[in-house]
Amino acid sequence: MLHFESQALRQGYRCVAGIDEAGRGPLAGPVAVAAVILPARFELPGLTDSKQLSERERERLFVEIRRQARAVGVALGWPDEIERINILQATLRTMVRAVGRLRCTPDYLLVDGISRLPTAIPQLPLKKGDARSMSIAAASVIAKVVRDRLMVNYDRRFPGYGFAQHKGYGSQQHLAAIAELGPCPIHRKTFRGVREHLAGS
Repeated sequence: MLHFESQALRQGYRCVAGIDEAGRGPLAGPVAVAAVILPARFELPGLTDSKQLSERERERLFVEIRRQARAVGVALGWPDEIERINILQATLRTMVRAVGRLRCTPDYLLVDGISRLPTAIPQLPLKKGDARSMSIAAASVIAKVVRDRLMVNYDRRFPGYGFAQHKGYGSQQHLAAIAELGPCPIHRKTFRGVREHLAGS
């Protein structure tokens, strides 16, 4: 899974960052993005796409990635930005912000997905990159853990929606809570499942 990183290094790049997001699909909460720069010789058994891992495995890998990585940058795209420019554009902008929060500036980016980032840094979008690139897989774990922890905190701040369980995704429990309680401040008001329950809709 270091093929794309090694390829970039052979092409003369010296600092390769993998980028991934968590939370494009939920009805509530931010989209979380992580950018991770791994050392040239990096081994972490079990690391793969965060969606294939249990919560316990993600938490263990999160600690190891933070310990071993050359740099980790995290950024959040909040519901108001998502509502204003749509989830794809908000995600791409948040990815650029995450890169900007790395303590060293990368000269090459491996990006999960098919869209290019609005930045001049050379980059390679990789479809299903979180299963093909170690750097992207590491970023996927960081983004997922950061977002899940945030949603657990929001469960305490906005009780009744079940954020700690479904993390903002459109489960039957969540949809029923929105219908009963109405949207709360972290709901994405332009998303189906939320907009139908706005006052005056």
